[in-house]
Amino acid sequence: MNKKGIISFSLIFIVWAQFSIKAQNFGDSIKPCPIKSLPELFKKKDSVLIVKPQKNNFFLIIPIIGSQPATGFSYGFVTQYTFKGKKIDDKYSSINLGATFTEKKQLLLNFKNSVMLKNNNIYLSGDWRFYIFSQPNYGLGTDIIPRASKDDDFDLNALKEPMNYNYFKFHQTASWEVKNNYYVGAGVHLDWYTTITDENLDIANGQFTNHYNYSQKYGFNDKEYVVNGASLNLLYDSRDNQINTNRGMFANINYRFNPALTKSQYASSVLFMEYRYFLPLSKYNEQHVFSLWATGQFVTTGNVPYLNLPSIGWDQRSRSGKGYTQGLFRGQKMVYLETEYRFPITCNQLISGTLFANFTSASDKDRDIKLFQYIQPAVGVGLRILIDKATRTNLIFNYAWGRHSKAFYLNAGESF
Repeated sequence: MNKKGIISFSLIFIVWAQFSIKAQNFGDSIKPCPIKSLPELFKKKDSVLIVKPQKNNFFLIIPIIGSQPATGFSYGFVTQYTFKGKKIDDKYSSINLGATFTEKKQLLLNFKNSVMLKNNNIYLSGDWRFYIFSQPNYGLGTDIIPRASKDDDFDLNALKEPMNYNYFKFHQTASWEVKNNYYVGAGVHLDWYTTITDENLDIANGQFTNHYNYSQKYGFNDKEYVVNGASLNLLYDSRDNQINTNRGMFANINYRFNPALTKSQYASSVLFMEYRYFLPLSKYNEQHVFSLWATGQFVTTGNVPYLNLPSIGWDQRSRSGKGYTQGLFRGQKMVYLETEYRFPITCNQLISGTLFANFTSASDKDRDIKLFQYIQPAVGVGLRILIDKATRTNLIFNYAWGRHSKAFYLNAGESF
């Protein structure tokens, strides 16, 4: 999307937000509507959605049928268990388990946890994965896509460097509340990449790839590598509901140390920072929400393997970088910003929508590409269908446009 398109989208975004808030405020002041969720409309046992609502918890199984740039057509399932303690002030927790198979013969197994224990005094956050994966790489830095709108002949596919590999990830942190909403904790992290095949690599004929050149320069085995470490964490969480937040703030600072435990490893450290902010825009209907999500990830000392460098789409929920394929932007330093306006469409809150925009910047120290020297934007729209009233869980559909790129997403739960 060119500069004029982004400006036009921003203006529409602002006008629509103001109109929607005023219309909803007027409607709410006349006649409030009872909230309805999808299961109340479909009671059949053979429904596509299998929902088992219980007191203070909610279990969901949904089939996954969709398409994304990194996977192509995919199918599988996602289960989500949302629960909370018996006290009124207890916050909701969620555990997700998913399995997906794609037309590119990828197998994706995911287990995610974001759990509050002992009256919100302990916060657990985990991201466990096993992937039999294939993904093209495009090099480092966000300058790989030209920002000039006149480059209509630009073909992103020409930059693809296809790769196949297996990936095992185990990231788990535990934090303890030291003051109201403030947490301190630690974590363990393991990233293991095996059977890496660089399809465009042909050493005999002098054909090299970004992954191979990077691995050779920094002494990594281009067929297999592992990064393991421990982290210290500082957290602040005042969100009213982590499943679908209407108000509050979340901030996280994670500093990870990766020691050299074997001869094939190199010591390094990585700083990760995250900030989320949620502001209700209407005093009558808190579904009108302005939200902000910002992350920064920086290799602060040493070097990490190519596939372990900061990149889009590899956050815990794999939601960053909408509009672009997973892993398209990668670098030693990366900053990501996303803003979203969430609004009701129907009075009973069954259907709601979103307008969003995001920006990504990544560096490449080998070519002296600085952070924020090149910024890649994207914009998009989304539709939400309420599937559980108590937890405010939505089935979400997003469509996003980036520069020379676009993508559709189907998920359960908000992006952030």
